[in-house]
Amino acid sequence: MPINVAIDGPAGAGKSSIARAAAKRLGYIYVDTGALYRAVGVYSLRNGVDTKNAEAVTGTLPHICVDLKFQDGVQHVYLNDEDVSEEIRTPPASMAASDVSAVPAVRQFLFDLQRDIAAKNDCIMDGRDIGTVVLPDAQVKIFLTASPEARAMRRFLELQQKGAKDTYAEVLADLVQRDYNDSHRAVAPLKPAEDGVTVDNSGLSLDDSIEQVLAVIRETLAAKQA
Repeated sequence: MPINVAIDGPAGAGKSSIARAAAKRLGYIYVDTGALYRAVGVYSLRNGVDTKNAEAVTGTLPHICVDLKFQDGVQHVYLNDEDVSEEIRTPPASMAASDVSAVPAVRQFLFDLQRDIAAKNDCIMDGRDIGTVVLPDAQVKIFLTASPEARAMRRFLELQQKGAKDTYAEVLADLVQRDYNDSHRAVAPLKPAEDGVTVDNSGLSLDDSIEQVLAVIRETLAAKQA
């Protein structure tokens, strides 16, 4: 039976970087489910669809094919056979992802793809509702979080490196809004799994955060095998 690790948490907590590094260390594949929602959001943005209009977003789904491909262990996201791995990381794509992820039809559209990957592979999957909805039977469930200010600074510095002009205040405001959207949506809201472990990495470096997550994974699996 494949080993599944679910890592949930708010935007900017470092889920992707930490989960990717932890998966590489453990020899698992890494699945960034947020990237799937971002791809749907990008399609809507490209086609002038109001991402807050659930009916309009639902209407785009028959025209969308989202796929994950792993090249040299690195996840690439394809939207209708086009690699959009870079485009989905922009702030507009991030906000669009938050909007479309609240649409039940979108969640169902991507649900089977996520579960199919987990059923066939030892994997670390991150997102907003992995431990609570997508993989409720995952052997390890982690809720990774940090203060809004710490998360906003990380995202701000990341965007600066890419040449973006967003200010720290703008990044913080967007992040706080996304936190609210993700935790208050009617379908699969962001929240810790009852049987999960919360890791707050506000004051930790990336390397220390990776080590802490790896320790939780190893300890949890060892306890279940004892």
